[in-house]
Amino acid sequence: MAIGQLLSRPRPLSFHVCYWGRQLPVSAVAWQRGRAAPGEKNQVGTLTGRFRESCRTRRGMGNSRSQAGQNFCSQFLPEEQAEIDRLFDALSSETHGSDTSPRSFSLKALKNHVGEALPPEMVTRLHDGMRRVDLTGKAKGPSDNVSQGQFTVSMSRLLKGNSEEKSLVILKMISATEGPVKAREVQKFTEDLVGSVVHVLSYRQELRGWTQKRGPGPPARVQALAAQLFSEMDAQGGEKLPGPQQLDCECDRAMIEAWVFRAPLVATFLSVVIHRGFLLLRSPLDLAALIPERHVDQERVFESILDVPSVIYLNSHLRREQQQRWRLLFSSELHGHSFAQLCGRITHRGPCVLLLEDHDGQVFGGFASCSWEVKPQFQGDDTCFLFSVSPHMAAYTSTGYNDHYMYLNHGQQTIPNGLGMGGQHNYFGLWVDVDFGKGHSKAKPKCTTYNSPQLSAQENFSFEKMEVWAVGDASGSQQAKSNKSILDVDPEAQALLEITGRSRHSEGLRDIPEAE
Repeated sequence: MAIGQLLSRPRPLSFHVCYWGRQLPVSAVAWQRGRAAPGEKNQVGTLTGRFRESCRTRRGMGNSRSQAGQNFCSQFLPEEQAEIDRLFDALSSETHGSDTSPRSFSLKALKNHVGEALPPEMVTRLHDGMRRVDLTGKAKGPSDNVSQGQFTVSMSRLLKGNSEEKSLVILKMISATEGPVKAREVQKFTEDLVGSVVHVLSYRQELRGWTQKRGPGPPARVQALAAQLFSEMDAQGGEKLPGPQQLDCECDRAMIEAWVFRAPLVATFLSVVIHRGFLLLRSPLDLAALIPERHVDQERVFESILDVPSVIYLNSHLRREQQQRWRLLFSSELHGHSFAQLCGRITHRGPCVLLLEDHDGQVFGGFASCSWEVKPQFQGDDTCFLFSVSPHMAAYTSTGYNDHYMYLNHGQQTIPNGLGMGGQHNYFGLWVDVDFGKGHSKAKPKCTTYNSPQLSAQENFSFEKMEVWAVGDASGSQQAKSNKSILDVDPEAQALLEITGRSRHSEGLRDIPEAE
């Protein structure tokens, strides 16, 4: 019996779309996306569950265009499926010519189509993942080419599927053998995936103002982000995988599925590779949620401490409204080594990301969830966090032990003067001293506020590079407050300038408001 007969209620729209291998009415698809009428949910949910089970046993019942859309569990809307079909037509024409049936495409055809948009090893992985899809359930062994059914299923799983479906393709992208794969194979796949995202965004000129440092071999921060994603994988029983010295342990399908669910960047990166690598279904992909638009109001060239992998990682920890746009508030390179400049540029400017690179090359910092204010009390809330970028990527969130999230003070005699996050006076998780260029990161064994380790190479460190980025769009009140100079809130700083013979309106101490 057809699904339209089983659902007795009248439907506002009569056309059907292909979903989970059957032609379902629009209202049923809407239920799958959380928009069904309350009375339909149980009925459609039961039927959809049956369809999921039945389509597993009905794959491979033909290679025609009509059967490929119905029997192979496509989750695409009609216009999306038409685009999938057009891409397959182009790929298969390169392999066999337009009159060959059944049609398929080779690795060479896929590489010719993609060109230099993706690294060759990722194109090979994608082709392997598609050609190893078993549509018949007889496991005869994969062919060298990809059929239309295999292509549709693979794209459907990677772009629309849940963590279970994505894990099926990922396993086939990693290894030709059935069953578990080695942890080192998953680690290598993760490195290839991260590297491919950076590569394709650079090739398509979609870095949104950021630059990627170039050099021989895989970039260190590509490896660092891959290592961080890989660290999200748990062994059976919920225990973390062993360290790098024990990468021969096995990862089964359940572990891969849980990993994809736990680390959403894995699925996002797969979508970027396909959308931007194949130039397929590009409209649903919102790059602004992945990499923010960079704004630097300077005519001179500015190279940030951050590169593409590190800004993607940090951006993934922010709320959606904070991910779209980053504006440079302060850079020691552009604005000088001055604590007064730092305070004048970051106070009353909303949430921001603070970064330091110490003299040993380690990069770390913190996220301030609200505007900095010069005052002797701690400020902020439990959405603040500390992080490390290099040599390792990690984020450290609130423990709830205390509320020492943010601290900014200047011109006091009895309490510390400087900028701090976490810990306590004279023992901060991250501290920038009023004597600009010096700081400390004390954690024995962990920072009480954020549970972070020592972030710098040395407990007491020196630095030359510091940046502060406002995230999201500043409100009108924040923009008005940002016009205040440190001289307005700190009379001692004003007096000091006058003693040294400098005018209150010295260069850079009060800038013309920036046009947003």
